[in-house]
Amino acid sequence: MNKVTPVINQDIKVTVDAIVFGYNQENGISVLLIKRKIEPFLNEWALPGGFVLNHETLEEAVERELREEAGVSIDYLEQLFTFGDPSRDPRMRIISVAYFGLVKSADFSLFAATDASEAAWFNIYDLPPLAFDHKEVVEKAIARLRAKITYEPIGFELLDPKFLFSHLEQLYMELLGRDIDRRNFKRKVMSLGLVIELDEKARALTAGRPGKLYSFDKEKYKQLKVNGFDLNKLL
Repeated sequence: MNKVTPVINQDIKVTVDAIVFGYNQENGISVLLIKRKIEPFLNEWALPGGFVLNHETLEEAVERELREEAGVSIDYLEQLFTFGDPSRDPRMRIISVAYFGLVKSADFSLFAATDASEAAWFNIYDLPPLAFDHKEVVEKAIARLRAKITYEPIGFELLDPKFLFSHLEQLYMELLGRDIDRRNFKRKVMSLGLVIELDEKARALTAGRPGKLYSFDKEKYKQLKVNGFDLNKLL
């Protein structure tokens, strides 16, 4: 006797969302948000994103939405998580695939268009109310970022080619959301051979002595990106 395949009635749409973390020395870690100019959640802040077109891959869709809604083009975004609560969008059943990345925010001039009326950076510790389930999405991305930096040297590319060691310390404190043991951190980072002390000093902006400048060893950085390391041993 032949088995009858049941008919499945399914009406599900797929979207993508982008969690782009930006970093600069003055403002710390921020996330890129857009203000919606259409319903639902008209005039509320949200993550850049939208529906995946029939001919697009997920990566193509998230890259297009970033360009259209914020004027941002990013080389690399990593898939974060899939959000599929049936009630997450008031319009219909929508599954969203979220991507996240970390960039130097000063490298971008934001320009809102299509479904967005504004685009802006917001510090991750001072976010406005967010549309949909985007608060949960951002929290998931922050948790992933903090987990990732414990085994991969994320963030060194966010510093200037020559930097004060205090800038590296500040970056990691921002990423971790807490203080670190600076003396041990410096000693152990230097022991990895990742950071090189230069025979140069930064121009003094105050009456104090100018600080020594550092850079990172690109080959060692690439090696640690592949092989990983234990950040917990540095803190």
